[in-house]
Amino acid sequence: MFTVQNLTKSYGLNPVLKKISFSLNQGERAALVGPNGCGKSTLMDIIAGVQKADSGHVAFTPSDLRIGYLRQGISFDQGETIGAYLNRFASNLKECLERLETVCEALAASPEEVLLVNEYDRALRNLDRAQQMEGARLDILSGFQLEDIPQDTLIESLSGGQKVRLALVGVLLEGPHVLLLDEPTNHLDIEMRDWLREWVLSYQGGILLVSHDRAFLDAVIHKVIAFPPSGEGIREYLGNYSNYLEVREKEFEEALQAYNDQQDEIRRLKKAARSVRDLAKPHKGGKADIKNTDGFSAGFFADRSLETTRRAKQLEKRVAFLEGEGALDKPAHAWEMRMDFSDTPQSGKIVLQLDQLCIGYDGIALLPPLSQTVILGQRIALVGPNGVGKTTLFKTLLAEIPPVGGTFTYGSGVYPGYLSQEQDCLDPKLTVLETIQQIQGMGNHTEARSYLHRFLFKGDEVFQAVDTLSYGQRSRLMLALLVAQGCNFLLLDEPLNHLDLASQEAFESALSTFDGTILAIAHDRYFIDRFAQLVWVFSDDGIRVELMAETVHKIMSS
Repeated sequence: MFTVQNLTKSYGLNPVLKKISFSLNQGERAALVGPNGCGKSTLMDIIAGVQKADSGHVAFTPSDLRIGYLRQGISFDQGETIGAYLNRFASNLKECLERLETVCEALAASPEEVLLVNEYDRALRNLDRAQQMEGARLDILSGFQLEDIPQDTLIESLSGGQKVRLALVGVLLEGPHVLLLDEPTNHLDIEMRDWLREWVLSYQGGILLVSHDRAFLDAVIHKVIAFPPSGEGIREYLGNYSNYLEVREKEFEEALQAYNDQQDEIRRLKKAARSVRDLAKPHKGGKADIKNTDGFSAGFFADRSLETTRRAKQLEKRVAFLEGEGALDKPAHAWEMRMDFSDTPQSGKIVLQLDQLCIGYDGIALLPPLSQTVILGQRIALVGPNGVGKTTLFKTLLAEIPPVGGTFTYGSGVYPGYLSQEQDCLDPKLTVLETIQQIQGMGNHTEARSYLHRFLFKGDEVFQAVDTLSYGQRSRLMLALLVAQGCNFLLLDEPLNHLDLASQEAFESALSTFDGTILAIAHDRYFIDRFAQLVWVFSDDGIRVELMAETVHKIMSS
């Protein structure tokens, strides 16, 4: 498949990749794991030929290996339709037939022309592939539940999940030998994640992916390619993500034990060196004192003192080695985001009331009228297929679009805060520091930098423009804004998208201490199981409310 050899990449003075080497074999499925901003997407870009490395190279076997690349932050042309987009990837059957006819006519006139013979073979291969892709196009569209959407539909009208699925269709239509998938499960609903999982498991080529969906990683990968905290090189771990966590924790404990053992050895050697030096010191009236004994004895004991001094120097030399060249670094877990939803203002008992609320666009309702009550402190997960209306409900509650019918009412003292899946609330031209300083009370330069440090923005990173940040870094910045605003009713649209796994866990932990109320659109099973008390299941029939097992247990026990 391919081998990455000693890749290095920097942006200006900021090194991103350092001495990266690994290989991916036929049928192998590997995951890149590391904190946001460590260079995972940059590495994928280099392998796909989108960017160039500063040094090192990627060797492909065979040399004409076809790579399908699903990039993070998918972009489509303005006004592009589904059909026009798909035609970018699948060879057009009509065009291939016309090309073959043209080459045949030329070859009939010049049958000995070697270039025409080669072009004829190429045209036949393209035609064969186009015929295969014509059937595959319908099969893949059906698998991603896009076959019923008219081909002339504007892509901009699709939901986030539908856009991701369409991009995946385009990648697969290229008939790739290797897939590079950067956050393929983002915006996909649970049903589509299940379908993608089964498809990935059946794929015969190699797959290199970045994903922060823990269940997906556990189900599909053979090995983890991890970026270490040092930022140099990578480490490979066989097995799935859970296996990697177990091995990494064991390595951490062993490294910590080795470090502690070395510190104990250094203390022992220092103590021994001091004791030996004390023995070597001449004492007035001692056996080495010429005034207290004969010359022979004085010389004998003086020689012994020199030997003792040499022993002390040997011990001190060993200490110097252990504290210098042979020193072991104290292991530390990766730097984790620290969130604190403190000082959350209190709201009334009733947070939100939906009264026959109809949501939709241009007067057309997506769902039957909704009537629900949200109570203070509830954690509610919104699940359902892409395009059913979950994000539309949020946009209605935020007055971005008007209701088609009915009403909604916020309770007393409710301050909603919104985390958008599209990251469109950030000004791309502002720096990280300027963005956070827009929040009231964050104008002080030192305090703002200290606050951003809790969200893993360190040093000069606070002066980076938003449009230069990775998608994971932008997600952390949006969380920082959300916390700083002091909201007590959180509307979270796929909040885990783009966050690295350590940041996901920190976010989940922070939510568990939040004193307000939360509605979260989510497709991550781990998150739903750990976060939700109630689940609103969206379908074309409306909303069905389900209680999580822990909530049922509490009700039965009370």
